[in-house]
Amino acid sequence: MSRVRSSTVFVLAFVVLTFLASVAQVAARIHTLPIHNDDRRFIALSTFGFYPGGLLEVEIRDFYLPPNSLQETHGLLLEKSIFDEGNPYIDSLEEICPIESPNLFEARKNLAVFRFNFPKKLVTINCSDSMEPFYLFKNMDDLKNHQSDIEDDTITRRCVNTTLPILNGTRPDNFNIKFIVYMKTKSNEGLYNLYYHNCPNYAMMPKSKQSFTVTIRESNANGNYLSAGDMPLPSLYFSMSIIYFITGVLWIYFLYRSTYPVYKIHYLMALLVFLKAATLFFHGLNFHFIQVKGQHIATWAFVYYAIHLLKGSVLFITIVLIGTGMTFVKHVLSDKDKNIFMIVIPLQVLANIAYAIIQESEEGDMQHNAWLDLFLLVDFMCCAAILFPILWSIRHLQEASQTDGKAAINLRKLKLFQQFYVMLVSYIYFTRILIYMLRMTVPFHLLWLNEFSRETATFIFFVMTGYKFRPTIANPYFQVASDVDDDDTDIVISHFGSGVNNRSRKKANSTGEIAEDEIMLVESSS
Repeated sequence: MSRVRSSTVFVLAFVVLTFLASVAQVAARIHTLPIHNDDRRFIALSTFGFYPGGLLEVEIRDFYLPPNSLQETHGLLLEKSIFDEGNPYIDSLEEICPIESPNLFEARKNLAVFRFNFPKKLVTINCSDSMEPFYLFKNMDDLKNHQSDIEDDTITRRCVNTTLPILNGTRPDNFNIKFIVYMKTKSNEGLYNLYYHNCPNYAMMPKSKQSFTVTIRESNANGNYLSAGDMPLPSLYFSMSIIYFITGVLWIYFLYRSTYPVYKIHYLMALLVFLKAATLFFHGLNFHFIQVKGQHIATWAFVYYAIHLLKGSVLFITIVLIGTGMTFVKHVLSDKDKNIFMIVIPLQVLANIAYAIIQESEEGDMQHNAWLDLFLLVDFMCCAAILFPILWSIRHLQEASQTDGKAAINLRKLKLFQQFYVMLVSYIYFTRILIYMLRMTVPFHLLWLNEFSRETATFIFFVMTGYKFRPTIANPYFQVASDVDDDDTDIVISHFGSGVNNRSRKKANSTGEIAEDEIMLVESSS
């Protein structure tokens, strides 16, 4: 029954990922968001970090507005910041639409407001003084025609009461709006957030449902479509992929040359390292295509999500197996252990599906935030679930160290489990909580440090786990209590390759019982 469930889950995940990779054209910097009968007060359309020379091109097509609603106020708000402060409107209880507020520029700095005036068919632009100089153009042709003026500083496009035309759409009562913002100077650089505001819905009862399609193209100088804080990511992912691959090769070589017992879980660890390397490689490949083309290639996106799904499942399976002592201490999973697998694996598949949908959906899409909340919840549940086997093992060893006569070995195992538990909790806390805090404290152009810290922490966790549970006779994790005791026996095990000599002496006492505290481990440094 469990095999059928697992197969069903993975088939479902495969179908969903195939669908996403084949039809999605987002997770890019050239992206299109269709809005249909949406009654939200505001919609977060995009977040992007610009350097000097960056371009923001916004095109709204078929904005539907009935003739009796032409006096309604709609518009865009472009806000610049240095840090990723998140969406300031998420928890807002304001009843006044920001683009209608008379004190907007006093309350919030670094703003540009694009207010749609449908009766006059004009977009009126105003901005705070800190946004100057602010270069605005109707389209790419208008920008090209004034390129020489921009270079010579003979053109000034101030955004105080600047107007741009609103054009007729393909059908009656539809409108098209298009403009380009050019970030020329150092003062213009920053992290820009673009919001659409539906002012009639700031009343007690939403009364305006809007439908339109917005296309946003964002790029930095030299046609680089990556945000300022994402530019180092392709190199970072490729570099970490190489590091993981070399680590995997060294681990396989160590297992091959080891004269100590090598268990199946050691090869599972090797598989996990190679899957991690492959995930990082294809993740870097995705970012490379976004960098040069503005959007990823569907085929490589599918490969990345598929390997990412497999890597996530193998990671949690490995942690649970280590936590339960499987293959090292016991060869049969208990009912508790099986229940953990039945919970963790489907949750991990669901978390990866949610992650894929988040990556493939627009920031302003209604399902984006819902899937983001689901992903955070499921990921937290997975992390909490994998801690239980370790806690059970620690509790069992604490009881066994006092009752079964194998106190020395059990206490060493207990210490190892406690260290692994601390490592795992630290890893989860750092990669799930501290990383998000770091994102809000570093400048916009250093946001790549968020991913660097996450990948570095993951690599350290992998290395420390491999080191603590490596094949070695001195590791207490491998010392399984034996029911057969031989009197007057000396067992000498030498490992010449590592320069470590281990001598275990068992001597019978006067009562014929073996004293556990006389087990000796003698190590000599090479």
